[in-house]
Order: sequence, then structure tokens, then C-alpha cells
Amino acid sequence: MSTLLITHPACLGHEPGEHHPESPQRLRAVLAALEDQAFAALKRQAAPVATAQELTLVHPPEYVEAILNIRPEGDDLAMIDGDTLMSAGSAEAALRAAGAVVAAVDAVVTGQVDNAFAAVRPPGHHATPTVPGGFCLFSNVAIGARHAQIKHGIGKVAILDFDVHHGQGTQATVEIDPSLFYGSTHQSPFYPGTGSPRERGIEDNVVNVPLSANSGSAEFRAAWADRILPQLDRFAPDLVIVSAGFDAHLRDPLAQLRVTTEDFAWITGELMTIARRHAKGRLVSALEGGYDLEALADSAAAHVRVLMGN
Repeated sequence: MSTLLITHPACLGHEPGEHHPESPQRLRAVLAALEDQAFAALKRQAAPVATAQELTLVHPPEYVEAILNIRPEGDDLAMIDGDTLMSAGSAEAALRAAGAVVAAVDAVVTGQVDNAFAAVRPPGHHATPTVPGGFCLFSNVAIGARHAQIKHGIGKVAILDFDVHHGQGTQATVEIDPSLFYGSTHQSPFYPGTGSPRERGIEDNVVNVPLSANSGSAEFRAAWADRILPQLDRFAPDLVIVSAGFDAHLRDPLAQLRVTTEDFAWITGELMTIARRHAKGRLVSALEGGYDLEALADSAAAHVRVLMGN
């Protein structure tokens, strides 16, 4: 099993401010964990900058231009909303984050590797086509899905999201197109307030399973095994993309689910099984949330270990 790790130092240059939970230390913790000898077999690649053409597969040109024109000087910050800020390095970081997912799709679909993990920030699943927010600027995984379809002729793409927050940005792209699928577990009620089971997409191509606070392994695994995975299996994707947020972990300070590192390894294995059954094993994963550094590093390492077949 060959696995590609795509990242870039520029993703550390996004500095949303002192004490902000979405800090560069998150990515440093993940990358440090992946330097262990257990990951020596990882293929490694620098994330390219996403092109305007790639970004506009999801976002209108005027949105892309507006985001990229926000370039504060020095240590200044530009506030996008109450939680989302940009520094001098944020525009390049966001371009590299989206570019990493695009490059991961290219590598997986062309058979260079079996699967790939984009270790990047800022995250993306809260960015709708026209509205940033929730720490997110560009809809990284949705851009990757559209790129797979338009450049490579992939028919059906499934995006699976186990971040503790519902990815309303991703869903906004998926729900209107039956060639896409979105499945999500997330804490509810919680930010961003979306993700009801009633949100089912144009042809039942959206499956949301909200979890109440303090739900743990049993509830998390049942939501996937009983609700999402059967519908994903029926959808029969040609490519699987994962929004790998690890903030449902029991140690995460921003949420109240009690998912364990072993649960993240389990769902990774289940999604790989679906990918092997329908998509020739083709799977791309991208980092989303996770705000306890130790839990994030452990969970990301467990996720990648399964991707590698270890």
C-alpha cells in the first residue's frame, strides 16, 4: 500500500492570532508525529499553489479575488468573521491547502499512489462557495472532488466528514449535484447549527447523523455502520475523499464528544473498504479540525497508519 503525504511550510504561515485554537502548532504536531520511523515508507510531496481555475471549480471568481486580496502587512490581522482571521501568510497557506488536495487527487487517480493525506491548514469544510468562516477560506475537499470529475473524468465522488463540526460548506456544493455524496457525523446542537438529518440533498446524496454531547465510541460507530456506510455503499463512489477532523476526540477542548483515537482508525479502515469495493482503492484525505495537540497528533498518526496498511 503506497501512501502520499502532501504538505507545505507555507501552511504554517497562516497566523490567526495569539491564543487562536487553529494555530500553526496544530500542523507542527501532526508533522512531528509523521516523522516517526513507522512512517518512513510515506511518499512525500510539497503542496503546489492552487490555480484560479481550480479554485473557481467551486468558488465564483469574485470570491477568490476577494480572499486573495486580503493580505495584511506585518503582524496585522484582517477579521473575516468572529472566528476567522487572516495574516500576511494566510492567502498562500489557503492556496497551498487547496492545491494539496488537488495534487493528492492527481496522484491517486493516476495511480502514482494508492491513497494520500493532505496535512494542511487552514481547513476548508465550513467555506461555502460564497462565504468563508469557521476558520475556513476555500472549500478544499469540494475543490478536489470537482477537479477529479472535470480533469480526470471521475463520475461519482463521495466526501465523508467525521469532524466534530458539520461541514456546511462542503454540503452546499454536494447537495445540489447527485454525482456527489456527503456523509457526516457531528455534534449537535453545535456550531454551525446545520447538519439535520432532514438535510438529504437532491437525491438522498447527503446523510447527516448528529450526535449529542457526550456521545462516545458506541454512538459514533453505530452512526457510521448503520446509517452512513450503507448509503455510501449504495452510492458506489469512484473516488472517496475524507474530511479528517479529529476534534470529536474526547480530549478536544472545543467540543464534547468522546470519540477515541481507535475510533478514528476504525472509520479509516471502513472507508478504505468502501474505496476498495467501488473506487479501485482510491482515497484522498485532508486535515480539518483537532485542537488538543496530543490527541490531534495521535489521531492523525493512527489515521495515516491505517492508510498505509499498518
